[in-house]
Amino acid sequence: MKLFFKPGACSLSPHIVMLETGLDFTLVRVDTAAGITEQQEDYRRINPKGKVPALQFDDGTVLTEGVAIVQYLADLKPDRQLLAPTGTLARYQTLEWLSFISSELHKGFSPLFSDAAPDDYKAVLRQQLEEKFTWIDGELKDKQWLSGLHFSAADAYLFTVMRWAKLLKLNIASLSALEGWFQRVAARPSVIEALEAEGLN
Repeated sequence: MKLFFKPGACSLSPHIVMLETGLDFTLVRVDTAAGITEQQEDYRRINPKGKVPALQFDDGTVLTEGVAIVQYLADLKPDRQLLAPTGTLARYQTLEWLSFISSELHKGFSPLFSDAAPDDYKAVLRQQLEEKFTWIDGELKDKQWLSGLHFSAADAYLFTVMRWAKLLKLNIASLSALEGWFQRVAARPSVIEALEAEGLN
């Protein structure tokens, strides 16, 4: 399998999950602005959406969208407990987290990285994101991980998004449960390896 990524982008989430599974894969860097891979391939011929991540199988089939990719990877290695078994409430609670991070957090960051977005709009988005991170902090007060006792695919995704919050200096430093959780994720060998591979350490 090949995992197409851009350093620090949302592709960091499946990169971490891939390392957690122990599956063999090749990491391929993409310049999404230019639309080419590090091997000078036309990336849109691989993923017409032009975005990362994309997971390409040996037969050429491509799976896109980070939430779908991490679920697929987690199900390949159920013993790693990155996603609970089908039919259990715990599984759907993790999917609930993945959905929340995708729709309520991830998309809110995109305009903050755009020069075209008006400053007053960015201010509103920052406040909304800070409120959502405050809610997450409350959810983490009595938990080691988002889903309880086990690191899950949702933790990898939230870690990726929280890195953006820190980069943009959102007002979340006082959220002690969230910060403690972030440091626990950052200490995992898979996360350290992913960050080093992407040149983010």
